[in-house]
Amino acid sequence: MKTLDVIALILVIIGAINWGLIGFFGFDLVAMLFGTMSTFTRVIYALVGIAGLYAFSLFGRDRDPDRDRDHDRREVK
Repeated sequence: MKTLDVIALILVIIGAINWGLIGFFGFDLVAMLFGTMSTFTRVIYALVGIAGLYAFSLFGRDRDPDRDRDHDRREVK
C-alpha cells in the first residue's frame, strides 16, 4: 500500500469515528481536542474531507495484481 493511501485511510477512519461519535452521542472529539472551529480543527476537517475524496480513487484500483495474472494463466490452458 502506498504511503498516501495509508495516510488517507487513517484520516478517513478518524473522520468516520468522529461522525459516529457525533451521531450517537452528540460529541465532537476533534472539536473537544483542538477547540471549536479553531484553525487547527478546520485544517483537520479539511484534511479528512480531502482524504475522503481521495478514497474514491481506491475503487478504481486493482489491489491484487497476482490474482489477475493467475486468472489469465488459467484461461490460456
